[in-house]
Amino acid sequence: MNSAMASDAATAAGQAASKPIADYGLIADCSSAALVARDGSIDWLCLPRYDSPAVFAGILDPDAGRWSIRPAGEFRSERRYVPGSLVLETTFTTDSGSVRLRDALAFAPGQRGHDLGLDVPHELLRAVEGVEGSVELVLELAPRPEYGLVEPLFRMTEEGGRTFGSTRIAVSAGVPVEIEEATMRASFTVSAGETVGFALRWAAVEAPAPEPTAPADVAARIEDTVEGWRSWEAEHDIYDGPHRELVQFSARVLKGLTYRATGAIVAAPTTSLPETVGGERNWDYRYAWIRDASLTLEALYIGACTDEAENFVSFMTSSAGGRVRGDMPLQIMYGIGGEHDLTERELSHLRGWRDSRPVRIGNGAWTQEQLDVYGELLNALYLYREQLGDLHMEIQSFVADLADAAARRWRERDAGMWEMRGEPRHHLSSKVLCWVALDRAVALAPQLGEFAKPEEWAAERDRIREAILERGWSEARGAYAQSFDSDELDAAALLMPLVGFLPGSDERMRSTIDAIAADLTEGGLVLRYRNEEGLNADGLMGEEGTFVICSFWLVSALAEAREVERAEALFDQLAGYANDLGLLAEEIDTASGEQLGNFPQAFSHIGLITAAAAIDRAHSG
Repeated sequence: MNSAMASDAATAAGQAASKPIADYGLIADCSSAALVARDGSIDWLCLPRYDSPAVFAGILDPDAGRWSIRPAGEFRSERRYVPGSLVLETTFTTDSGSVRLRDALAFAPGQRGHDLGLDVPHELLRAVEGVEGSVELVLELAPRPEYGLVEPLFRMTEEGGRTFGSTRIAVSAGVPVEIEEATMRASFTVSAGETVGFALRWAAVEAPAPEPTAPADVAARIEDTVEGWRSWEAEHDIYDGPHRELVQFSARVLKGLTYRATGAIVAAPTTSLPETVGGERNWDYRYAWIRDASLTLEALYIGACTDEAENFVSFMTSSAGGRVRGDMPLQIMYGIGGEHDLTERELSHLRGWRDSRPVRIGNGAWTQEQLDVYGELLNALYLYREQLGDLHMEIQSFVADLADAAARRWRERDAGMWEMRGEPRHHLSSKVLCWVALDRAVALAPQLGEFAKPEEWAAERDRIREAILERGWSEARGAYAQSFDSDELDAAALLMPLVGFLPGSDERMRSTIDAIAADLTEGGLVLRYRNEEGLNADGLMGEEGTFVICSFWLVSALAEAREVERAEALFDQLAGYANDLGLLAEEIDTASGEQLGNFPQAFSHIGLITAAAAIDRAHSG
C-alpha cells in the first residue's frame, strides 16, 4: 500500500517542491492539466491552456500556490484512476475511518466521444465521499497566478470565494470556509455515506464572471466526466495484445495531452521538472513539437485508432502557413494555438523542484534547425493517408514542399533531434529522417496530383541512403554513429529499423543494437548519448538520466531483430519504473529508480505503445 503521512499545513506547503515527481497523478480535459499529489494536494494547474501561466505552481516552489484536501491527522493513501478515465480517485485511511477523494477537470456537460475537449468549462472538480467511520479533513486553497508572482484579492462569497484581477476564479465549497491572506481554509468532518463537493472555475477577464458548479452537483458532474472518457475509449478500443491494459492507459494519457481546440499535442503538461536534480536541464515542454506529435499519432494509431489525425494535420498545415520555403523553413515546434514565437525566459523568483534552477518558460529550441521534422511529419501523413481521404490541394502542395525541403537540405548540418545547443553536426538521425521524408513522399505521390515528383524524390532518397551507409558507419565502434565520420554512439540510431531504413536482422544493424545495449546504457536502460568530461554534447554542463523512450526504442529494435526474450525482459523492466498509476516521466535515474524530467511525458508513453506493438509483431512472425 502506498502511504503518505500528514503534517500541519505549513510543513506540507514547504514540502510541495520536494515531493517525488512520481508522487503525482495527472488529470486533464484536452485543454489543460493538473498534477495531484498522493497527499491530495494539487500542486500544478495552468488555466485556461496547458501553456498558460500557472495558478498553482507548488511543484516548483512551496509559495507558488496549491489546493490541498487531506485528513487532519496521520493517514495512509491509496489511489487509482476510475476505470476507463483520467478521473483520479484517492482513498485516505485513518484510525477513525476512510474517505475517497475524486478529482477531475470537467468536460462540457454530456460531451462524448471525439468531441471531448471542445468548449471546456475550465473547471476543477473535487468531491470527498465518506467510506467508513468519520474522518476530519483540512482544506487549504492558495491561488497564486502567474507562477506565484501574484497574491490575488480573494474575497469570501456565500458559495465560497472569488478572486479579482487579471486571473478570475470562483470557488464553491460544500463546507464553511475562511479566507485570510489570499488563502481559503476549512476544517470539516465527513462520515460514511456523506459526500462534500468543491469546484473551482476560471473565466477570462472579458467574459461573464465564472460560476462554478454547486457543491451538491459536483459528484454528478464528475461522473459525467468519467462517462465522457469511457465513451472515447469505447469508440477507439482496437488493441488486443498481451499488454492491453498498459497500451490502453498510455493511449488515454496521450489523448489527455491533446489540445482539442486546434489539434495540437503537447510534449508534457509541465515545465522545468529537471533531468538532473539541482541541474540546469530544465525545459518547458508545454508546446507542440512536430517530432513528438507525429510519433503520438503513430502510437494512437496502434493503441486507439483515433480520429485526431485530421485535426493535427490541419494544425500543422495552418501553423506553417501551408508551405515550406527557403526563407520560411518549417519550425520544429509551435505553440498549441499555432504561435511561432516561443521566446525562452527564466522565472528567477521560483526555487525550482528540489532547488533545480533555472525555472524556464518558453523554449529557445523553436529557433533551431532540425531536419528530422520533415520525415516525422511525412511519416504521420503517410500513416494516416486512408483516414485523411482525398487530400485537399493545400495539403498536396504542403506535402510536396516538405519532400522538396528534405531533398534540398539533407546535406546540411543541424541541431539534431535532441536539440543540442552546441555546434551543428551532420546528425545521422536527421539524414535517416530525411530519407523517410522522401520515401513516404514517393509512396504518397499518387495522391499529390500535379505536385508529385516521384522520380526526383526517389533519386534523392537513394543518394541519402548511400551517404548514410558510407559515412554513418563507425568501424571503431562497430555501429552506426551519432553523426557522419564520427565514433560517438547515439540512441537515435535505433530508429533505423523502426522506420524501415534497415531490417533489424541486418548484420550492421544487429551490431549497432548490441553496441548501444553494451556501451550506451546504465542499469540496462538507454542514454541518449554519453557526456564528455562533464560537458554534454548538447553544450550543457552536468549529467542526465536514462531516456525512457530510447529504452523503449531498444525494446522495439530487439523485437525487430527477433531477440524477443531480451525485448520482453527490458519492456517489463521499463514498465516497472512507472508510478503506481502507470505514469512515466522523461527519464529514469537508475541509481535510485526515481523518475526525472517533465511529467507525464508523451514520448515515454509513445515508446511503451510502439514497443508493445513491436513485440506483438515479433511473436506473430
